[in-house]
Amino acid sequence: MARVCQITGKKPQVGHKVSHANNKTKRRFYPNLQKKRFFVPEEDKWITLKVSTKAIKTINKHGITAVLKEARANGNLVL
Repeated sequence: MARVCQITGKKPQVGHKVSHANNKTKRRFYPNLQKKRFFVPEEDKWITLKVSTKAIKTINKHGITAVLKEARANGNLVL
């Protein structure tokens, strides 16, 4: 599975690694993804999502049901 957040859609970004001598080489910046289980009371089941830490904070703030509904509307959720 790709390194993509299932809620926010965050993907790796491309940039430069810069040495002390200011040499620049390509590198990738990966999102901070965690595999986390959430309980969805409406469906009465547990789901496992690969989410970024920012998405975990959003779920804690707004609730899993609202976040899942918005992610499905945006087309980010792959379940």
